[in-house]
Order: sequence, then structure tokens, then C-alpha cells
Amino acid sequence: MTSQPNQQQSIQYLTFHLAGEEYAVGILNVKEIIEYGTLTKIPKTPPTIRGVINLRGNVVAVVDLALKFGMVESPVTARTCIVMVEVEINDTRTVMGIIADSVSQVISLSHDDILPAPSFGTRVRIDFLHGMGRSGDKFVLILDIEKVLSAEDLAPAAASVGAVELAAEAQT
Repeated sequence: MTSQPNQQQSIQYLTFHLAGEEYAVGILNVKEIIEYGTLTKIPKTPPTIRGVINLRGNVVAVVDLALKFGMVESPVTARTCIVMVEVEINDTRTVMGIIADSVSQVISLSHDDILPAPSFGTRVRIDFLHGMGRSGDKFVLILDIEKVLSAEDLAPAAASVGAVELAAEAQT
């Protein structure tokens, strides 16, 4: 006896705010949320890479999604944080940070709660969106974080992070 997949099975998403809009990423991609701290700027990286942080001995690139989406850089406040996400880049699982103005909550959405990405009214490229989630009486934009943090955009950062890691190893 085989069972059919349950269309009502829920998927959890972490929601966060960025430049006045609410976004969501699949909770399985989220590793942790950390307080915004000092970032080390790396030369020759795109402006969307705000810098790197030391996360328990690992150098991790931090991406400013507001800049990537063509918005203005948000001011850092007491609620600003870095959401650590794991994505696949060039067949390797990689942890990266994304800056959020604030983290909201974890929501559960069924397949029926996710509508196609709108072709209007959002500042985000349509191919960066998995869809629009209906959560109560509001909607959140669900990011396809694998596409947002693609290899083409992040290759300069990965090379710079690699150089920083080599320099750190040489000092020890």
C-alpha cells in the first residue's frame, strides 16, 4: 500500500523584515540567528557583500539583501540581526549570513497557502521568489534563497573569504 503525498503538509518558514517588507526563507536553510556585530570589509567584493564575520572560527560572508534587491542600505538598529543560512554553491553546502532589519516569527504554510510570485508590486526579481505565502490576513514574499545567493553573484566573495582563511591559517 502506497500513500499519497499530503497536499496539506505544512512547511515552516522564518519571516524577517527588510526595508519595510516581510520576507520568508525555508526554516531548513536557516542555521541560526545572531546579533549584528562588527563586519570586516573585504576589498574587491561587490557592495552587496557587506563583509565577513568570524563564526566560531569560520569566516562567513554577510550579504545585504536590501542592496542586492536594489533598495537603499538599511540603518543598523538594536533589532538588526544576521540570519545564517546554508545554501548550495558549486555543489558545496555553504553557510552565509543575510542582514535582516528584524526577525519576525516562524510560520507554517501548506501548499495551498503559497500563491505564485506576483509579477508586480515587489522590488525583488521574480526569479528570486518561490511564491507569496498567505499567513492570516497578510502575505509574505517567500525567497528562493538558493537563487538569491547564487554562485555567479558570490564568486568574488568566496575567493576573498578563501584568501582571508588562508591568511588566518598562516598566522597560527
